[in-house]
Amino acid sequence: MKVALDTNVLAYAEATNGTVMRDKALELIQRLPPESIVLPVQTLGELFYVLVRKAKRRPARARDAVMSWRDAYPVVETSATAMVNAMDLATDHGLSIWDSVVLAASAEAGCRLLLSEDLQEGFTWRGVTVTNPFAQTLNPLLAALLTEIKE
Repeated sequence: MKVALDTNVLAYAEATNGTVMRDKALELIQRLPPESIVLPVQTLGELFYVLVRKAKRRPARARDAVMSWRDAYPVVETSATAMVNAMDLATDHGLSIWDSVVLAASAEAGCRLLLSEDLQEGFTWRGVTVTNPFAQTLNPLLAALLTEIKE
């Protein structure tokens, strides 16, 4: 099962919200099978922005962090079709265009889950279900994937 990571998961892993969230994000990522993880290219751009603006990292250091993520996992490009689908998502469901781009690219890549705190829990579009990986009760698909990995 393919799983896309949203910007907030990566930002937490980079300690933008403290060490507790960093540890939770890193534990989550380490529990997922590496071959299942994909990163929509939009999330890398957003991560750079968050690291420079919010975390006050120097651009070169932020770039190094983003490049490490890019090197660690496959990156899903934003195609013209994904952009059109994102505009439809934004229009039809009231999502921001940037969240819509992430979701549309995840769907195009064949992801089953998009791990995000920013979108509505359980929202499903074209086979991709959005779930908050930090919620007290995990989405059954994510819980099953994490349990499967443990065993």
